[in-house]
Amino acid sequence: MADIQWFCDARFGMFIHWGLYAVPAKGEWYASIGRVPPERYEEYLRTFDPVDYDPRAWARMARQAGMKYAVLTAKHHEGFCLFDSAYTDYKATNTPAGRDLVREYVDAFRAEGLRVGLYYSLVDWHHPDYPAYNDPFHPMRGTDVRREERCDFSRYLDYMHAQVRELCTNYGKLDLLWFDFSYDGHCGEDWRAGELVEMVRTLQPGILLNSRLEASGGSLGSLLSGAPTPWAGDFATPEQILPPAPLCRPDGTPVCWEACQTMNNSFGYTAADRCFKTARTCIRQLVECVSKGGNYLLNVGPDARGNIPPQSRRILCEIGEWMRLNADSIYGCGASAIPVAAFGCRATARGKNLYLHVMEQPVGPLALTGLSPAAIRSARVLATGAEADILTSGWAVQNYPQTAFLSLAAQANETLPLPDETDTVLHLTVSET
Repeated sequence: MADIQWFCDARFGMFIHWGLYAVPAKGEWYASIGRVPPERYEEYLRTFDPVDYDPRAWARMARQAGMKYAVLTAKHHEGFCLFDSAYTDYKATNTPAGRDLVREYVDAFRAEGLRVGLYYSLVDWHHPDYPAYNDPFHPMRGTDVRREERCDFSRYLDYMHAQVRELCTNYGKLDLLWFDFSYDGHCGEDWRAGELVEMVRTLQPGILLNSRLEASGGSLGSLLSGAPTPWAGDFATPEQILPPAPLCRPDGTPVCWEACQTMNNSFGYTAADRCFKTARTCIRQLVECVSKGGNYLLNVGPDARGNIPPQSRRILCEIGEWMRLNADSIYGCGASAIPVAAFGCRATARGKNLYLHVMEQPVGPLALTGLSPAAIRSARVLATGAEADILTSGWAVQNYPQTAFLSLAAQANETLPLPDETDTVLHLTVSET
């Protein structure tokens, strides 16, 4: 049975997109967008030489940022394998790297105490039996050279299943497997999904699977329905979007989910993409996810030498500084059962611990709509332990006896800068959940 609890407690992970696409430095979809012929793309095999690859350093960055798990692209849509597969020569061991990069990743991240996951693309633009001519994404779509193609898709599926078996057999205990992705004509049993899931769960008891054997970044599959398929997965994976509300089945049962997000606008290393989010934005995205019962999988795209870009390293460092003081409001937390609302705030909760993430400077005391003063046993700033006053009178507060008001100011009507302008977390112990 899938072990989902650790995942829901962890809340924060690192996504790592790395492959041959790091050489042209134009993103992981470069082959498709640029319609690059396979023979030209294969030239990158000769120049992929990650001399600076230090997975232990990557793992330390993740751990120090407060991340609890990681997911590495063992194979992306380009078909290139970072692992030493027996079923292809299109792999890292046949580049100047000359070694199994997945092996080094799993060993390093486990050594730093992180859970390990692997991403595997169901799509493969390099394999000769993956249909190209009528495919909407293949680099050779609509080309004369593939017009009369004679693909044997069942042969490709045998290849794909065999590689997944390798990943589930040769790298020790895997905590999660991240498939990507399904679309029209390639969905569910088109992948022989039932057989694939049975094999994976037999080889890796307790492993978590995402939803993309029947879904994509823009669809959620049957996991949110009243009757999920056997290959619906254990968690949904909305991409580059934060759901507006917690994800639930029709009967209200919560569904685990994980939002995968980029730091700039690219997953794979893109030299020209300098539009990086601030650490503040990333922290607030993390909080937004947790407040709705979800996880945050934040991506880094190492370059062809194996370096995580300096902008990404700075963001991770700043997130880590915030997490060191406020992690209690993230780990093991989820949506609040108390429908509390406050100006510029999000709420996360764990049992009787309610965490108010104050992101906007309140005008005077902070009104907590939906929470009465009597329900609060204590209130303090999580990062410092400083007490927050629970007001029941003074400056018009008495006009709203059913609403709790909190103040960090000496005078309740004062408007002062927040102790942490990114996110000041107030820890409330409440008597109701």
